[in-house]
Amino acid sequence: MLSEQATPVIRATLPIVGSAMGDIAELFYRKLFDARPALLRDLFNRGNQANGEQRQALAGSIVAFAGMLLEQPGTRPDAMLARIAHKHASLGITSDQYKIVHHHLFAALADVLGDAVTDEVAEAWDEVYWLMANALIAVETRLYQEAGAPEGEVWRSMEITGRRQETADVVSFLLRPRDGRPAGAFRAGQYVSVRAELADGARQIRQYSLSAAPGRPDWRISVKRAHGATGPEGEVSTWLHEHAHPGDVLTVSVPFGDLVLPEGDGPLLLASAGIGNTPVLALLDHLVSTGADRRVVTVHADRTPADHAHRVEHLALARALPGARLHLWYESPGHDAPDAPDGQDGQAGQADLGGLDLPEDLTAYLCGPLPFMRAVRGDLLRRGIPAERIHYEVFGPDLWLGR
Repeated sequence: MLSEQATPVIRATLPIVGSAMGDIAELFYRKLFDARPALLRDLFNRGNQANGEQRQALAGSIVAFAGMLLEQPGTRPDAMLARIAHKHASLGITSDQYKIVHHHLFAALADVLGDAVTDEVAEAWDEVYWLMANALIAVETRLYQEAGAPEGEVWRSMEITGRRQETADVVSFLLRPRDGRPAGAFRAGQYVSVRAELADGARQIRQYSLSAAPGRPDWRISVKRAHGATGPEGEVSTWLHEHAHPGDVLTVSVPFGDLVLPEGDGPLLLASAGIGNTPVLALLDHLVSTGADRRVVTVHADRTPADHAHRVEHLALARALPGARLHLWYESPGHDAPDAPDGQDGQAGQADLGGLDLPEDLTAYLCGPLPFMRAVRGDLLRRGIPAERIHYEVFGPDLWLGR
């Protein structure tokens, strides 16, 4: 909770800081990487730095957190903090790194806003920063403890035991510890980080959802190659597609992620688009393997059936759940995938929840491109589904935090 002294200062300065936060974030990263170039090479996603998404996410998270402190002073934005903390833990972020971020962020704040940053303003925003940082550190400490990993020590060597071309752009990999032991437990819907050493010596990290249920000796990830049509070429996805084969060893984190099913037997909506179906596959697989009979509405949108990764498996899992119903939309439904079951061509166009029979007490899980998730979330809100029952996973920086 903000102090009595800081609250009016943050309320008065939030508009100007919020409007300038994009410039502050850009300068912050420039200062940070000038001082510590290894962070860009070995920790931060160079693609997201190049396209500006990481700056937007940082700016949005700080502004959103400050706004929540003002609007809901007696509460803590646990969902927002959990999402960030899981991502940080999957990267091996440690508590001492928050001091480094603080130093360069507040130097950037002073440079961008100049004389507007009085001692009083600096102290108030310092309070906001450390409220957020200490809350994240507490959550991350708990996550490391639950994972049985000392702070930041989340990495393990895993051998690729299988590789399968799922679509023209998606390859799945089976992973197992090098000593041959089973890969270990996780919760359906979670992800792992993969650290790849690239040709220029950089060790870049990306997160990939575990796309099959827990309980098997191997973990499975499904990697879509990012071709760079609207941004930088995907460095790690390209490397995995071109260089990762059975017998090779990858550096992989322990699993993290908060897109996991609630306890109970309440109805669910699992909505995905494109490669966003990977955590949904794990959730469906888990429901099937545990004999769940809860009502499940599954929605998936894709370009064509041939682009729908794990399509046959997706359909089979939905059929195996007695309470499930699958709805498919394809931009071009006439392009059949190999071995596609009859009668599953899907509807033409974008996903539309308007005609679906959705129970009022459902819990929704969304994963896919931001425009898809915004559209689905808007449909659900208009139908009276409370925002706190709509969960989502973002591949990459969370650009929703400022909304």
